[in-house]
Amino acid sequence: MGADNYRAKNIKDSDWTIASSEKYYGLKNWGKGHFKIDEEGFLKVHPLKDSNGIRIFDIIQEAKSKGYDLPLTIRIQDLLQTRVKELNETFRDAIEQEAYSGSYRGVFPIKVNQMREVLEEILEAGEAYNYGLECGSKPELMIALAHHKNLNSLIVCNGYKDDAFIRLALYGNRIGKSVFLVVEQLSEIQRIIRISKELAIQPKIGFRIKLSTVGEGKWARSSGEEAKFGLTSPEIVDAAESLKEAGLADCLELIHFHIGSQVPNIQTIKRATVEATRYYCELAAMGFPMKYLDVGGGLGVDYDGSMSNFESSMNYTLKEYARDVIYNIQAICSEAAVACPDIISESGRSVVASHSILVSEVCDRISKNSIAPKVRKENQAPIIENFISILENDYHGAPLERYHDAVQKKEEADNLFNLGYLNLKDKGLADAIFWKICQDVVLFYQEEKIQPEEMDVLKAMMADQYVCNFSVFQSLIDHWACDQLFPIAPIHRLNERPTVNTTLVDITCDSEGRIASFVDSEDERSLLRLHEIKKEESYFLGFFLMGAYQDIMGDLHNLFGRVNEVHVFLEDDEEDGFYIEDSIPGFSVNEVLKLTQYDGQMLSRKLKKQIDRATKEDLIKPREGTRILDEYLQILKSQTYLNESN
Repeated sequence: MGADNYRAKNIKDSDWTIASSEKYYGLKNWGKGHFKIDEEGFLKVHPLKDSNGIRIFDIIQEAKSKGYDLPLTIRIQDLLQTRVKELNETFRDAIEQEAYSGSYRGVFPIKVNQMREVLEEILEAGEAYNYGLECGSKPELMIALAHHKNLNSLIVCNGYKDDAFIRLALYGNRIGKSVFLVVEQLSEIQRIIRISKELAIQPKIGFRIKLSTVGEGKWARSSGEEAKFGLTSPEIVDAAESLKEAGLADCLELIHFHIGSQVPNIQTIKRATVEATRYYCELAAMGFPMKYLDVGGGLGVDYDGSMSNFESSMNYTLKEYARDVIYNIQAICSEAAVACPDIISESGRSVVASHSILVSEVCDRISKNSIAPKVRKENQAPIIENFISILENDYHGAPLERYHDAVQKKEEADNLFNLGYLNLKDKGLADAIFWKICQDVVLFYQEEKIQPEEMDVLKAMMADQYVCNFSVFQSLIDHWACDQLFPIAPIHRLNERPTVNTTLVDITCDSEGRIASFVDSEDERSLLRLHEIKKEESYFLGFFLMGAYQDIMGDLHNLFGRVNEVHVFLEDDEEDGFYIEDSIPGFSVNEVLKLTQYDGQMLSRKLKKQIDRATKEDLIKPREGTRILDEYLQILKSQTYLNESN
């Protein structure tokens, strides 16, 4: 039974619907109402979770018309605003439901996405909620001081601090801002005391607590008693006494803790909140004017849509998170007869992850089954005749037996070749027939509910590699560095059945530049089913929930650098329902060379000397030399990624 017959038996395109694609790619799970497929099979983003949607395909076309090719980062600014509002409104609702006496004073941690346009959108959306900023370095503090205008919101300073950092924070207080210096190490206390007295500026101080509660997930090491940051209980007592002795006891108003990014289990958050509130109440009992409890980050993103305590998911909702934080703080404070604090959270990942989409084009395909076997009927080696028999035999509907026979003959053919009894042409034909048989068997079991054990190995062995025009190290660094999963799906042809089992590889010269783990509602997949690539037709993949860390943490591996970027807003008056407000070009070749201490002009001069030498030695003609140099100069100005139009 040939491949076509297998396909006819098991794969009926009419059985595949848009709902099938939604289920397979998990759109309803991780998409949270923001990503849907239209009737023509195009993926649309719905920033407000209403009927107003934008085809991602249309965004690509408009970006291209403006000269911005793929790979492309698309920022859906309305979705960013939606997430800021959801976070703040959810906490407000929970405060009202629990009759909580304090308020919510969220801050956005700049380190999660330092891009100016992102920060500005967040501050604009958060203006009505007195939504502030968190910073962990001098450059981030400088950004915060310049962009922070709402004097009713907070700036929280975490991380290690030198004298310059502390002075900057104090200057912020001088001009009317509420800038909190969170003490991470005991040594910082004396530095803050000294500098505040030198400048005669009253500091606002918080203590980061090194909790005994240990976090969960990939970033659990940032919590617990072995954590890098925070004060132990003896250090808290010592630091508190130091403030009293310096006459700065009134400056301590805040307690802070952090149990890691992307905390998957709500029970961990509950335990940490209870423990931290105990510290808050104890310091209040010691006479300090405590006002704020900063629960840090950790609010997760459901990358795989499973709503579980898997490290790439979360077993709670935003509503549950807010209610649990408020309930536990209130319960402990009530028990201790301490006024409830204003609650601060440093939720960054949950705010920015969903607004950013990376789109890449599949530019090539690596397949074991790329060469169709050219079978001759006469003068064949015996091993080839055996293979032809397996290829043409229908095995009475027993494809697994067919596969076992093929494996046996493959081993025989390899041995014959190694011993010199099989020539290269016959070896090539044997392998081509073997891969064809394997592909037939994979197609047979594609939609079968019961899968033989051998199929896991066979599917992995036969999976194609789709080559995508981007760099994992630049744009998907968390996947490479810590196995973070991200949803990946085609942005068009979603009304068609995907039939090709694939892994993804990038265009870098590094074997690690690959993706072989994909989201699934039950378990992570090792393969992603995609569509056949059509000649003369582009095939686009979207990488979703990319807005946290990925935008800023990429390196210059292979000197690819940043990709093109567009910022998109909803607009009813526009034909396609959107407009591109801003476009930011990715790095040119010359720009990445500068970042690694090369000068484009210097390189051009060096090459010109060599071209002049080659011309004098009659290796090339003068006109050809000029053409080589012109093209070299042109490439210096061009972008680093593949240009399929060339």
